[in-house]
Amino acid sequence: MWNWEYTLQILPELLRALKMTVMATAGGFALACAGGLVLALAARSRRKPLALAAKALTAFVRNTPLLVQVFFLYYSLPLIANISLSAFAVGIIGLGLHYSTYLSEVYRSGIEAVPKGQWEAATALNFSKPRTWFSIVLPQAIPPIVPIMGNYLIVMFKETPVLSAITLAELLLTAKNIASVSYRVFEPYTLVGILFLLISFPASLLVRRLEIRLNRQRGL
Repeated sequence: MWNWEYTLQILPELLRALKMTVMATAGGFALACAGGLVLALAARSRRKPLALAAKALTAFVRNTPLLVQVFFLYYSLPLIANISLSAFAVGIIGLGLHYSTYLSEVYRSGIEAVPKGQWEAATALNFSKPRTWFSIVLPQAIPPIVPIMGNYLIVMFKETPVLSAITLAELLLTAKNIASVSYRVFEPYTLVGILFLLISFPASLLVRRLEIRLNRQRGL
């Protein structure tokens, strides 16, 4: 059933699609890291409207499917706000916005784990709020949550097939297009699974190794 000649013929195209998939994942993760931190800080704000807005946005995004969100950004946004974005840009924004709400909770757990004495020491030293956050709190809050963030990166990578619904030429859509031309589905879809596995499994092992190393440094 397996045709090696056909496999070698379609492999370069799938590898190009893999590059697109990795780029969308990397862009989305960078946006999610920045957006998650902004949402976490906004949710802790003493300004109630800002805190409520951040919590409401987080709840709304987390309780609606990623597929619906990317559909809205790609198909509805041009009609509502006359803003037309490429499938690649929508993919990055959709992934970044969706997972920023999850990473905001990760940031929150890291921030709340910082000992109260550290906050009191910053107040006693008359540190400004920005200096307190960026010199004392975040350097202690972020390292313990790095493994969790790594796990979300892997999850995000495995979610990229959703972007095929907005015509982004990632792995799944490319395999589907190949199969529609050749009428052979076994090789392209199997290769897609193998390529996802070759990226996700080693990445999960690296995240686990990083977690063990960080726990040792913290004496856990």
